[in-house]
Amino acid sequence: MLWEKKVEQWSAAVRARANLPARLTLWDGKSYDFGDFSGPAVTLHVKSPSALSLMLEPTLANLGEAYVQSKIDIEGKLSDIIDIAYGLAKSSLDSGTGAGASALKNMARYFTHTKASDRKSIQYHYDVSNAFYQLWLDPNMVYSCAYFEHGDEDLETAQLKKIDHILTKIQLQPGQTLLDIGCGWGALVIRAARKFGARCVGVTLSQNQFELATERVKAAGLADRIEIRLQDYRDVSGQFDRITSVGMFEHVGRKNLPEYFQRVRALLADDGVVMNHGITSSDPEGGGVSYGGGDFIDRYVFPNGELPHIGLTLQSMQQGGLEAFDVENLRRHYARTLRLWSDAYEAHTEQVRAMVDEEKFRIWRVYLAGCAYAFENDDVAIYQIVGRKAGRAAKTLPWSRRYMYPSDPGLLAA
Repeated sequence: MLWEKKVEQWSAAVRARANLPARLTLWDGKSYDFGDFSGPAVTLHVKSPSALSLMLEPTLANLGEAYVQSKIDIEGKLSDIIDIAYGLAKSSLDSGTGAGASALKNMARYFTHTKASDRKSIQYHYDVSNAFYQLWLDPNMVYSCAYFEHGDEDLETAQLKKIDHILTKIQLQPGQTLLDIGCGWGALVIRAARKFGARCVGVTLSQNQFELATERVKAAGLADRIEIRLQDYRDVSGQFDRITSVGMFEHVGRKNLPEYFQRVRALLADDGVVMNHGITSSDPEGGGVSYGGGDFIDRYVFPNGELPHIGLTLQSMQQGGLEAFDVENLRRHYARTLRLWSDAYEAHTEQVRAMVDEEKFRIWRVYLAGCAYAFENDDVAIYQIVGRKAGRAAKTLPWSRRYMYPSDPGLLAA
């Protein structure tokens, strides 16, 4: 049969180029090895002929779709499964055997961003349910890259250190006003009010986040210092001494970045400080996650998300009237954060499956583990950028970064 010949040719090509410790088994019992091994680390079970069109062009999007739609089942350690998925995509697309290989590796992604579409995208991702996120996040439900000062902290400690690192970077002082754009479930504003004495406004487009963050603020006895709003940042008025944006600007769109930073500037006091913490693409052309990974994420996880390169981010900040004066790459930290999230997700498999359908379970399973791989291998990165209004005198800048590490002079070592 024609498909048998295609599968045989494809598996032989993968074996010759990549020698992967994986085996493909078909619904009729036939099997094909992708490498030389005594036993496969990963076995992919194709359940029907309808999956073959996806398998024979193994972009991360196609492999992910075949898995989440239960067209294939996979045996093996999750880390090995992700390694094999990238190996299959690379061996086929780098060699040009996959159609549109170069386009998939470097395709710039642009979407139309309106208030309505952005709200819909945010709610699709974050309103799965609060209980779902509680299963695998830390107790404070911080859904962004943690900060591992020494590398051996547990997740809860590292997330609190991340928040403190941010609030120290922006030199938050008692009585100052803070706007947190994309406040999540409220962990940062609660910490800012409780530990740093700030008066805070947190905005989110997620109904679930808004409701739980409001409850948490009341439970902490901080309702007189923190206001949580279900509001688009473009509708916020007034000025703030400090502004933070953590894990939000990925939803803005690359073409809209100058306007985004211009809006942040308008909300910032003249002597204020802003900190943008966001994921960036390692592709200078802005192609996002390579080998079709971006297509999978857009289709199943983060609709309309766009990742700019750090160069475009800094350029857009300047175009928006902001001067960046400190930039820190936390890629290693996010790789570890995602591994811990993925491990926690795996540890709560039964509870997750009881909470969501099989497709949603599989989506998040491969998403968390796949993102850990992407950060580990410099496919994507994450930067904290501290800035202020452009054009101010040089004497208003700090001499050094020492103020960011007041309690541990040896922090920069290693």
